[in-house]
Amino acid sequence: MKKIFSIIAVMLCVKAFAQTPVNFVKENFIKKDTVIKMRDGVKLYTVIYIPKDASQKYPILLERTPYSSAPYGDTNYARRIGPNPTLMNEKYIFVYQDVRGRYMSEGMNLEMTPYIENKKNKKEVDESSDTYDTIDWLLKNVKNNNGRVGLYGISYPGFYATACLPGAHPAIKAVSPQAPVTDEFIGDDANHNGAFFLLDNFDFMNYFGKPRSGPVKDYGAQVFNENSKDVYDFFLKLGPVSNTQSAKYFDHKSYIWSEYLEHDTYDAYWKARNIRQHLKNINIPVMVVGGWFDAEDLFGALNTYTSIEKQSPQNNNRLVMGPWTHGAWESSEWKQFASQNFGSNTSKYFQDSLEAQFFNFYLKDKGVFNAAEATVFETGSNQWKSYNTWPPVNAQNVDYFLNEKQQLSQQQDGTASSDEYVSNPNKPVPYTNGIFSGRNNEYMVEDQRFAAIRPDVLLYESPVLTDDVTLAGKIIADLQVSISTTDADFIVKIIDVLPDDEPNIKNAARGFTMANAQRLVRAEIMRGKFRNSFETPEAFTPGKITSVKFNLNDVAHTFKKGHKIMVQVQSTWFPLVDRNPQKFMRIPDAIEADFITATIKIFRGSKIILPVIKK
Repeated sequence: MKKIFSIIAVMLCVKAFAQTPVNFVKENFIKKDTVIKMRDGVKLYTVIYIPKDASQKYPILLERTPYSSAPYGDTNYARRIGPNPTLMNEKYIFVYQDVRGRYMSEGMNLEMTPYIENKKNKKEVDESSDTYDTIDWLLKNVKNNNGRVGLYGISYPGFYATACLPGAHPAIKAVSPQAPVTDEFIGDDANHNGAFFLLDNFDFMNYFGKPRSGPVKDYGAQVFNENSKDVYDFFLKLGPVSNTQSAKYFDHKSYIWSEYLEHDTYDAYWKARNIRQHLKNINIPVMVVGGWFDAEDLFGALNTYTSIEKQSPQNNNRLVMGPWTHGAWESSEWKQFASQNFGSNTSKYFQDSLEAQFFNFYLKDKGVFNAAEATVFETGSNQWKSYNTWPPVNAQNVDYFLNEKQQLSQQQDGTASSDEYVSNPNKPVPYTNGIFSGRNNEYMVEDQRFAAIRPDVLLYESPVLTDDVTLAGKIIADLQVSISTTDADFIVKIIDVLPDDEPNIKNAARGFTMANAQRLVRAEIMRGKFRNSFETPEAFTPGKITSVKFNLNDVAHTFKKGHKIMVQVQSTWFPLVDRNPQKFMRIPDAIEADFITATIKIFRGSKIILPVIKK
């Protein structure tokens, strides 16, 4: 979630700038704190770092953030500025701004501020207009600027970077939304296909959702105190999501948390906050960045890029996807993650060969920027790939059927049988193996054998591969199901089953291996009642065979010769996702008595459609 990003990003940036001299910023930049008045009179707190060397003009690099532009005060210098050390040493005019309603800025903060297409007066404002007014002021009031502006940001700041594109100021010449929050009902932080991501949001809103009476440097304590050592146990004892509004927890103090629970379908609230629909006629150079192991906003990166491609045919739009967690591309070193070794410093490559070149070329006319349309790290084979389109034109959809005897095959077995399990929301399948006080950031690549042994998880496995199988693009789950109740969730996992001689990079010295491990490649959830419409949920008819079809996020992965492909299907993923009562109702209103068991059947003809690269 976004708070997890803010903590991780600080850690990564500290590491990324670890070799920077302590006083580099103070010795090379003049710091100026100011407020900039927006068209409606609201003042936004802005921190500006101007190179002391006045012998040339500099472009402006702007980050707008809800996470504070601190340190505040003209004499209080940050140790590091800009997205990465290379750009800091390049000397830009670096600008940070507290967005409307956060920290030292005036006004009211809105969750994913809706864009207003045709503003009728100065009172109609959004993030695009606030960015426009900010840039207008900077160009007129900051000396030695060259008239060009770039924007960047990771996660929520990534959304603010995206939000500058519609109605953009003409001085904006380069924008890099990185892991941008994009559509919070369909695939980003709050919900995935209508299923509420409980663990991350509960933690984040306890921090982010604390109310304020006006500009503050520090929000102080969280909304409530919660120091669980075991989040699985904590959320199971907490009970239904409705209990989060008790006096002990949110107690209606966080308006965004309340909005989340109020808007449990894809209604006007969520639709207005879908920035994708406004990415039309974008002709500013854009570089969208994301990570394959980003637990927060993988959807946002992929779908921001895709939306610009579809709605802005003449765009200058590129995609970069690496083997990163949320924001890890700005760390000083990213050679491995969990049990995977990538064979190179992938973050340093991004910073020097992509990010710095992108901004230098478009803002300074320096060097060249000839990155491919899509620069993608292929996991499994550990290679950077360059493509003229994403997905690649030679990726073809191939059906893999969920057959009898746990077999995954390109040939349907033709029987009319089914496999079944009993889903009990009071004994949900954990999303990770072990006891954790917060979200286990490695769950997206975790060994799934802990889940495979449960009776409420089905698995289907291919024969040992005789050749490499490379996937590049979107995965589709196409299930034929019946349930004994009126609603259920469906989680589909795509898994790389490793051979019995696979080394374990974490414990190789102790002789440990990853023999036959079931390494997760991609997983996604569909809340069953939204199978036909996110706007109008539909109950299941108990016992009736029903189609449940949904997309998993894109992958770029090679299943190596000697490995196997596995698919797992289950109906709980706790406490990453809230529990579905398994009866058709407004889940935020559910009480304990509403949670019932369901018998789930997966019928023959169910399949997973994989985007296989044809050689």
